[in-house]
Amino acid sequence: MPFLSYQAEPAEAVRNAGRLMAEGGADAVKLEGGARMVGAISAITDAGIPVLGHIGLTPQSASQLGGYRAQGRTETAADELARDARAIEEAGAVALLVECVPPEAARRVLDSVGIPVLGLGSGVECDGQLLIVHDMLGLFDRFTPKFIKKYAEIGDAMKTAFENYGEEVKARTFPTDEHAYTMSDPSS
Repeated sequence: MPFLSYQAEPAEAVRNAGRLMAEGGADAVKLEGGARMVGAISAITDAGIPVLGHIGLTPQSASQLGGYRAQGRTETAADELARDARAIEEAGAVALLVECVPPEAARRVLDSVGIPVLGLGSGVECDGQLLIVHDMLGLFDRFTPKFIKKYAEIGDAMKTAFENYGEEVKARTFPTDEHAYTMSDPSS
């Protein structure tokens, strides 16, 4: 769910989650944060809306975590992730995303819950894996986190296409007669 759409109070979280389901066509909602989000998760699941929890690196609160960096890198931090995972499961979440944590910390999370655990930069042992489409396809090139595998470089091809289009429009070489309708041919 978008930043500040669920953090303020549980009733607001339920309303916004309901809107995502009804107006956005979502099948479930994802909330970032561990045990501190239990009130919102419980309220949303009590309303019949499936919730995916999200712990580890949580981009909406990355500045509170010291930036975009791996989480759960100490014994204490890994134990805290496992506690957060249990709290999220007990609040009714149907699955959990664990982002940017060492595989050993992800294993602690897996061993502490009975719901599916998806990994994003958290090792191969998770129940499933998630990659952001923009990262996977090379559409975002400002930086590439260690856990990203680019399966294509579509961003480069798109940039070239946009540049070529812009140049042709400025040079008035696009559109040509081939791309225009005529008054004399009603089938065009």
